[in-house]
Amino acid sequence: MYSEAGVLSEPFSVGPLVLRNRIVSAPMERNYCHTDGTVDERYVAYLAKRAAGGAALVATEAAYVRQDGKGRHRQMGTHDDAVITGLSRLARAVHREGALVAVELNHGGRTSQAKVSGLQPVAPSPVPCDVAGGDLPIELDTDEIYALVEAFAEATRRCREAGIDMVTVHGAHGYLIHQFMSPRTNWREDEWADPALFMNEVLRAVRDEADHMAVGLRISAIEGPPGGLDADATLAVMRRVRLDLVDAIDVSAGCYEAREWIVQPGEWPQGLLRGYARCYREFGRPVGVAGRINSPEVAEDIVASGDADWVTLARALHADPDWPRKVFSGEQPRPCIACNLCIDELGSGEPIPCTVNPEVGLEYLDRGPRRIRRPRRVTIVGAGPAGLEAARKFALAGCDVRLYERATELGGQFLLAARLREYPEYGRILRWYDGELAALGVCMQLGVDAGVDLIDEGSPDVVVLATGGRGHVPELPGSDLRRVVDVRDWLRAQEPILPGHRYTVWGTDREGIAVADDIVARGGRVLLVGGTDELAPDVGARAKILVVPRLLDNPDVEVELSARILEIRQEEIVLAQHGAVRVLPAPGTVLVSQGVQANTTLLGLCREIAPPFGVYTIGDAAGRGGRAAECIADGAGLVHRVVDGR
Repeated sequence: MYSEAGVLSEPFSVGPLVLRNRIVSAPMERNYCHTDGTVDERYVAYLAKRAAGGAALVATEAAYVRQDGKGRHRQMGTHDDAVITGLSRLARAVHREGALVAVELNHGGRTSQAKVSGLQPVAPSPVPCDVAGGDLPIELDTDEIYALVEAFAEATRRCREAGIDMVTVHGAHGYLIHQFMSPRTNWREDEWADPALFMNEVLRAVRDEADHMAVGLRISAIEGPPGGLDADATLAVMRRVRLDLVDAIDVSAGCYEAREWIVQPGEWPQGLLRGYARCYREFGRPVGVAGRINSPEVAEDIVASGDADWVTLARALHADPDWPRKVFSGEQPRPCIACNLCIDELGSGEPIPCTVNPEVGLEYLDRGPRRIRRPRRVTIVGAGPAGLEAARKFALAGCDVRLYERATELGGQFLLAARLREYPEYGRILRWYDGELAALGVCMQLGVDAGVDLIDEGSPDVVVLATGGRGHVPELPGSDLRRVVDVRDWLRAQEPILPGHRYTVWGTDREGIAVADDIVARGGRVLLVGGTDELAPDVGARAKILVVPRLLDNPDVEVELSARILEIRQEEIVLAQHGAVRVLPAPGTVLVSQGVQANTTLLGLCREIAPPFGVYTIGDAAGRGGRAAECIADGAGLVHRVVDGR
């Protein structure tokens, strides 16, 4: 358990500002703004909630300073005076909660898209960004460059007039300023070939307009892709930057072609950028650091060791807005598990969710724990994410809750995922639920296969079935199904991997590739067969950013895409692929990952059944369970069905 007396709780000065502690809420895109760049009620409430949770400085997302620098339809803007009113409302809301507020100023450059901004992107050189859509940018001339410098100055003025405390110049992540810095994207031969010149001009203009505000600078300590700036090259550029114009440096990493460095996968170590941050001590400015910091112990150690003066948290505060307050009081915050659902959902244009916190984005509704008028007895069957969150919500509402789980551990299918190489952080949320439910007095009975008699034993007023889904094995006439097993059942059995043994994984969804990756990591060999034309099309790019290249590059993995299995024989499989029928050797176990169907074992025994929700992915299960608890307010004997999916 974290000790509340740590250095994280100490105040700290940044230029004219005094931060009440060493925890900063990072600039994180959320799709919570209007399409004209103005902030809405949802955005204000979201940031105010992080301020109320104890963060010292709450940053907005990267806000475009000019229309042609806009990267997302619902991105925040500082490009027009029309944004000032909303920014003022945001600043007041954050200040009421005792925190300071910062705005990150940005221009997307080559990463912007005409379909979003309505304008052709501009950049130091005509180098398209394929990852962001591949629009060919217009090369800026000198007059146009100075017009952009002025756009940063005007954005600063708007922030100052709105009562913002700090502006941070975004010089990281492959956006316009970073594009001038990098040899990959700056091919110029004039004075603007100088990698530090554009940043210096922007910093000068921002400083001149900042007046009483603090000025920060965010940088990528490494760019990431081949030919980009490594740590030494970045430091060399920064030694030529007018850092006397800034009050603080915030260290991040990556660019669009190395997105894993911007938002790191769960397999990477926590606090992995701390060593890079320490290098920036030489400039005599306060230093903050981001990058996979989601546990109190790691955050405390980074600051206590002197690697940085504060920690910049994005996903950790997305998962639990009360992270600072809980840490300072010795509680465990709800942990971020680095699943990257939030960042992958940005492209949808819809408000981004969170796998572990179903309340994210709903702060403006002010939905606190609901207390019921009379105590109720609630029985929940199934301790996957839906059952766990439903139990927590009912207990917070003052109900007497009993939770039954057939397995001997909490977690359901989430527990199975937590055992895989790709998901090392998943177990943290299950441990958190275990502690939360115990503290709330929930009666948890594990290793119990709850039937209708056991359910009725406690005379419950409400029964919630959160019994999950079971794997679907398609019918294959004439096949040898004795060696066919669903991946979930195989994972539950925890059979050892035989070194060099060949396994067939039938299914290229997220579950299939995660299991295949885990098998080869433990010495096995895999034939991976799927009907899709890509691996894991059911999830976003960030969720599979490491595992897909790893599988495709591994000589112990044979991948057959756009293939349909026709028959499974004793030592081989028959598949149809690209209009041809092929027979492939496939000895050993065939693991099936072909989706799930509802587990209906208990439904036929129940007296009354509410309309079923359906089958959902694990990322939505906690939300479904929590909402089930909120919406059940009347009707003794009601059975509510919530199905955990994958």
